[in-house]
Amino acid sequence: MRTAIILALIMIMSGRAFAGDMVSVKGGRFMMGSPSSENWRSDDELQHEVTVSDFMIAPYEVTQSEYKSLMNANPSSFRGDDLPVENVTWLEAVKFCNAKSEAEGLKPVYSIDGAKVTWDLSSDGYRLPTEAEWEYACRAGTSTPFNLEHSIGANEANFYGHYPYEIEENYFSQHKLTTKPGIYRGTTVKPGEFAPNMLGLYDMHGNVGEWCWDIYAPYEGKAVNPTGPSEGTRRVNRGGGWNDFAKNMRSAYRAAAPQERRLYNVGIRLAKGAVGTGTVTSQAVQEASSSGKKVLIAYFTWSGNTQGVAYEIQKQTGADIFEITPEKSYSEDYNTVLREAQRDQHRQARPKLKNHVKNFADYDVIMLGYPNWWASIPMPVASFLEEYDFSGKTIMPFCSHGGGRFGQSLTAIAKLSPKAVITEGLSVHYSGGGRLKDDIARWLSENR
Repeated sequence: MRTAIILALIMIMSGRAFAGDMVSVKGGRFMMGSPSSENWRSDDELQHEVTVSDFMIAPYEVTQSEYKSLMNANPSSFRGDDLPVENVTWLEAVKFCNAKSEAEGLKPVYSIDGAKVTWDLSSDGYRLPTEAEWEYACRAGTSTPFNLEHSIGANEANFYGHYPYEIEENYFSQHKLTTKPGIYRGTTVKPGEFAPNMLGLYDMHGNVGEWCWDIYAPYEGKAVNPTGPSEGTRRVNRGGGWNDFAKNMRSAYRAAAPQERRLYNVGIRLAKGAVGTGTVTSQAVQEASSSGKKVLIAYFTWSGNTQGVAYEIQKQTGADIFEITPEKSYSEDYNTVLREAQRDQHRQARPKLKNHVKNFADYDVIMLGYPNWWASIPMPVASFLEEYDFSGKTIMPFCSHGGGRFGQSLTAIAKLSPKAVITEGLSVHYSGGGRLKDDIARWLSENR
């Protein structure tokens, strides 16, 4: 009770207040993105001044019971009425917004025509927040990596708590960390389990990422109520999820995925409020995939787990196979390779590759395999993605992992190959065990 009273006073003093089941946020100017000094920032986080108008945003992520009541479906991989809905596509998210508007007698915000969606800026119905609104609300006046004065911990958010901020370069000297490793729950939790930010918004970091309106693209500089480009291949989601490392939950971190892709760690947070007059249309475009079906299995391995998965896929498909090999090999010592992998990732290095694919243009489908290293792709895989033209090709990702599934590796692939079609991925725990053969067969059946 005392916490609620204090929160209410903070909200009143800051000019924010609850309006029904939404939080009213007073607009203003802020610096969107991250400063060049922020550790583990990405190049797409260029800091720039943005102004947003007043808007409303939900204090909680949409639950499965809320979603089911309107959509008569529940795509979530973790089941529970009071858990956040996840595994929803961006298109399903905007349809849910319209359904909720109609259920409450409000004018729907969106007109949907296939992959093209038009936003009526004057509508007062439910909608997805813009990327700028999301970051403004998440920060709640802060300029630090998280909406706290310190690094976020597992007692403050639901994420892969074994890997707090800056663990990568301090894995063997954890006394230097401001926030120590904590629990990894390995699942979503009921929204509102942790303390809210200064606006009264819960789970802006972790639990599930949240779809935003915008198509992913580089920032264009100073802007007022930016809504993103009108055309592109990926949609933005923000905040990170239950399986993310802290570095990928920063207020400025930008995740991206095709709008028709289901992600087991991405859900919905509703926004509301007109931002002007007229309409904004955006369309997710994708180059038509090749008509042929010539397949290449391309993989990077270190321990042999990914290689084992790759050869089982080849056994079931008969596809050509290619090992992505850097000129300079990583150490065979586990502790040393951990250091080398985080070093390359921190620098966003592009190791030179020892071998190359002949007649890459002849392949239509690339089954891309790799181990999950520090919640992303190994940097030799980035070198591979940048070496070839993936326009119109289909990427079928598969990865071996120790508990974090894909981490943010799918976002890395989506950003590095914006003109490729990306199918549902296959994540394999270590070597896959006795289920590997059946898991691969099911994945192939569903995605080819």
